[in-house]
Amino acid sequence: MRLSSLAIIAATFLAAAIASLFAASAAVTLIEENSEYGVRQAFDTKGLTWAEVHADGLQVFLTGTAPSEAGRFLAISTAGEVVDAARVIDQMEMAATRRLTPPRFSIEILRNDAGISLIGLIPAETDREDLLEQLSRINGEDVADLLEIADYPTPSGWDKAVDYAVRSLSSLPRSKISVAADRVAITAMSDSTDEKRNLETELSRKAPDGVRVTMDISAPRPVITPFSLRFLIDADGVRFDSCSANTEEARDRILHAATEAGYSGKAACTIGLGVPSPNWARAAEMSIAALAKLGGGSVTFADADITLVAAEGTEQTSFDQIIGELENTLPEVFALHGVLPKVETEAEQSTPEFVATLSPEGLVHLRGRMSNTLSRETAISFAQARFGSGVVHSSARLDDNLPLDWPVRVLTGLDALAKLSNGAVTITPDNISISGNTGDPDANADISRLLSEKLGEAQTFDIKVTYQKKLDPVAGLPTPDECIAAIKAAQKQQKISFEPGSDTIDGGSRKTVDTIAEVLKTCGQIKLEIAGHTDSQGREVMNQQLSQARAQAVLNGLRERRVLTSTFSAVGYGETQPIGDNKTEEGREANRRIEFTLIKPKPIKETETTLESVEKTEQGDTTQQDGASQTPAQGVPDDTD
Repeated sequence: MRLSSLAIIAATFLAAAIASLFAASAAVTLIEENSEYGVRQAFDTKGLTWAEVHADGLQVFLTGTAPSEAGRFLAISTAGEVVDAARVIDQMEMAATRRLTPPRFSIEILRNDAGISLIGLIPAETDREDLLEQLSRINGEDVADLLEIADYPTPSGWDKAVDYAVRSLSSLPRSKISVAADRVAITAMSDSTDEKRNLETELSRKAPDGVRVTMDISAPRPVITPFSLRFLIDADGVRFDSCSANTEEARDRILHAATEAGYSGKAACTIGLGVPSPNWARAAEMSIAALAKLGGGSVTFADADITLVAAEGTEQTSFDQIIGELENTLPEVFALHGVLPKVETEAEQSTPEFVATLSPEGLVHLRGRMSNTLSRETAISFAQARFGSGVVHSSARLDDNLPLDWPVRVLTGLDALAKLSNGAVTITPDNISISGNTGDPDANADISRLLSEKLGEAQTFDIKVTYQKKLDPVAGLPTPDECIAAIKAAQKQQKISFEPGSDTIDGGSRKTVDTIAEVLKTCGQIKLEIAGHTDSQGREVMNQQLSQARAQAVLNGLRERRVLTSTFSAVGYGETQPIGDNKTEEGREANRRIEFTLIKPKPIKETETTLESVEKTEQGDTTQQDGASQTPAQGVPDDTD
């Protein structure tokens, strides 16, 4: 009886323990589930989808890969808002830190009369001492070195860009050159429009492959001394020998007045500095209009001195009236000298003269009259100094009755003749006449200014100088596009063909290569790609190799003919660029060809390249375009397999 009571009591306690155990387990499970659900819901609300939650009893474990330290802290704080912060266990990982972006390397090279300065950031691998030594040789003195160094790999194209900038600096005494990897920006000043054109041509041709070059070369207005203008109406027509203006408005007013007087050409009216009066355009307008009323002659400005020479046969009454009106209405400062030529009688026509001729070969012949032995020897010595001691021949005779200013007129005439490629100057007591051909587009204006300055305001002269492009040392050169057109014409006459399956140029095509070589010798340094192409017969790899070999054979052929090929490249394209149907013999024949392609720099928008502007650019856009584009000219099929 007693045992039964104890068993019942024990069983009761056991049942209570088991019930408590089940109740505790259920409570723990409920807490875990509620904790996980609450934290996960809070993470989703704040966009922390990368974080994972796992509860074990009262502890809440946070796992996952945090994108940053701030994200990790936000996850811990969010979990602490749902459950007791002491229950939160951080087992999260951090995302790997992104590798630091290398800096943007650049150099600003400044050159002026004070010397050369460098500022910027360069790679540690750059030979700094060699760079400074090269610049010192250009400037002849120490270089101001403000460069910083960063130990990062040298970017592609950096060395070529720096080398090109240093080579260019020798031609640019007043300039700023901004250098970055694969890009050079040149800002410079030139002394004249011609020098600007020459610099742009030279720098473009020197630019290496893969380096983008932008240029901003300014040509300041020239100082014109004397400030001159010469307008004529005669049997040869209505024309300018010289035209100068101080502003674009003044130029337009002068040309409009000339048009009203019968001028129909396109005058090169130079805008420059040195105008003697702000009323230059008004004085020119009035003088040109007066000359038109007279019906012919010339009007010449040398600063504020005006010489108006009427045509022979002009009535004295009309001349006096028009000149008188002009004298009384000209702006202040300007002084007018009117000349009415006398009609010569037969007895007066035998006037003394001196003539100097310059042949196209450079030979100079002096004949006519000179005042005395000393003036004759002086003229010969002056001509030898101008044209060369071995090319001057004199047959001038002495005449004691010549005017006192005769030696000055002779030397002035020889000075003017030196500005021509060939021609003649004729000097009389009343006039100097110069005629011939020149390759200088400004020769007329230069000669007009020279004669006005040396002879004085009361003297007359005639200029009949013709500009010929072929004599111009700059404009006479063919443009790269003209060179390609000439090559194309030669290819149309005869294809460049090869022996079957070989890279050997056959005998019939050597004449074509000779012609192309002669064309390229006149073109200077242009960037040219010689591309080889084949048809699709045979293996693709073999066709590519054959096209490369044939392109190289053409390049070698040009080198053998003494063509400068440092800027040429040979590229084989195999069968990848057909221009005809490979299923027909005609199409395959068209595809077997050599093409000449002119390589031009890709135009880009110029931007600042200072360190500050570069940093701003990198913050906004780290993408950069590199390289240069090829602008193909029309090639002509040139070879046969």
